[in-house]
Amino acid sequence: MMELKTPAEIAKMRTTGIFIAELLEELTTMAEPGMNLMELEYRARKMIEDRGAVSCYWDYAPSFGSGPFRNVTCLSVNDACLHGLPHEYVFEDGDLLTVDIAVSIDGWVADAARSVSVGTARDEDTRLILATREALDAAIDHMRPGTKLGTVSASIGEVAKKYGYPVNTQFGGHGLGRTMHEDPHVPNTGKARKGMLLQTGTTLALEPWFCATTEKIIFDPDGWTLRSADGSRAAHSEHTVAITEDGPLVLTAPA
Repeated sequence: MMELKTPAEIAKMRTTGIFIAELLEELTTMAEPGMNLMELEYRARKMIEDRGAVSCYWDYAPSFGSGPFRNVTCLSVNDACLHGLPHEYVFEDGDLLTVDIAVSIDGWVADAARSVSVGTARDEDTRLILATREALDAAIDHMRPGTKLGTVSASIGEVAKKYGYPVNTQFGGHGLGRTMHEDPHVPNTGKARKGMLLQTGTTLALEPWFCATTEKIIFDPDGWTLRSADGSRAAHSEHTVAITEDGPLVLTAPA
């Protein structure tokens, strides 16, 4: 059952979202060739502690994972597409990095992700990142009262099709608010004008993610990291968005 949020509750989620934006900007700017991936995790831990926030990832233990997740970030590199487990790895020039973070402040959650090139960007990675961002913008534009959820999903799938990227529907966006995952599930493709009717007060994490040449994914031996089945690289863009009477409000946009 989807829980609609009041304007006051959305304002609290916006406070969390602004902090998420600060975290993503800090970590993606820090990343450079020669840096250890774990430096980003440790920096995020310090920022979260200093802000008095609570990580939604620490001790997270869903059915698809391998035991409690003991980190505050998901850091996915190159062919890793989702749930990247932070580990000892030194960035190489041209790596493709996705940073995904969810935290709670005063009981209200926000969730966002951003993909960037580390050092010298490859043209094919820049195109892949652009596709996820364009798909995210398209989905956000449909976050209006009276829209059907399938229209939001379909808009993501249409962008993927335009760029020629396959779409995985096992993992996608989701509702959130007091907890990180609430109803409904938001697939990254769908049928327009079908599904749940979206109303004022709906809050969703929209998260287009595409692998360059496959929709199939495999688990890394670490039990958490998901990778493209064919080794192709992946990108991921995510925002937390609220539907207001005036249209979409991106809660994880910078202040």
